[in-house]
Amino acid sequence: MAKLTRSLSAIGFGAFKIGRNQQAKYGHNYDLPDERAVESLLNGILDLGINYIDTAPAYSVSEELVGRTVAHRRDEFVLSTKAGESFDDGASVYDFSELAVRHSVERSLRRLRTEVLDIVFIHAGRDDFRVVRETEAPATLMSLRAAGLVSAIGLSGYTAEGFRAALPWADAIMLEYHCDDTTLAPIIAEAASRGLTVVVKKGLASGRLKPADSIPFILGNAGVSSLVVGSLSLHHIRDNLRIASQVPGRTTGKGVPRET
Repeated sequence: MAKLTRSLSAIGFGAFKIGRNQQAKYGHNYDLPDERAVESLLNGILDLGINYIDTAPAYSVSEELVGRTVAHRRDEFVLSTKAGESFDDGASVYDFSELAVRHSVERSLRRLRTEVLDIVFIHAGRDDFRVVRETEAPATLMSLRAAGLVSAIGLSGYTAEGFRAALPWADAIMLEYHCDDTTLAPIIAEAASRGLTVVVKKGLASGRLKPADSIPFILGNAGVSSLVVGSLSLHHIRDNLRIASQVPGRTTGKGVPRET
């Protein structure tokens, strides 16, 4: 089992919105930013001290934009992507075969302009238990980790059964957890006891929950390593960091002072 050499910032950046606005699970529509806006946003995020960026092939052109705009600052952030799901012609396509996972990782390395991916998650849906137990994806990622192309591997999923099946080989997990849904709290505790990195996705319930309520709740759980939040507004991200700074023991961004 591998461990990341760098701790994740309390707030990470989820790069869905910079690359994809079709079939998004947010309560409002939004236009995709142009590359200049993405460059300004991502560099601004790094300047705030956020050191974790999460993307995926399923986020359309997100990987390419991350690679083109901040690859020159690669040593400043932990980078995670995923394998198993892609988004083609307006629809998600799932393939967890060895060939598909290897191709996905190789393509991500090129798109992100990096020699090593810090974390690669299996991008599973509600059938995550079947994906973990019956497909070639876990063994393939373990092989890629052994080859040095990936530093850490894990599961981005939904069910307790799926995560429990992944814990023996995973270095990290990505799951949903917020004040309206604590179903996976026992998984967070178990993963943390094993020394795994635990990343929370959709912590604001796709925009339904107020950051002032949800961020302290999530980061108040000591087993959570980082909360990934997606936004196209640097102002909103700075506000999220300020809220996170109020949670004892959490790493805050540069230029985001703790309020007293």
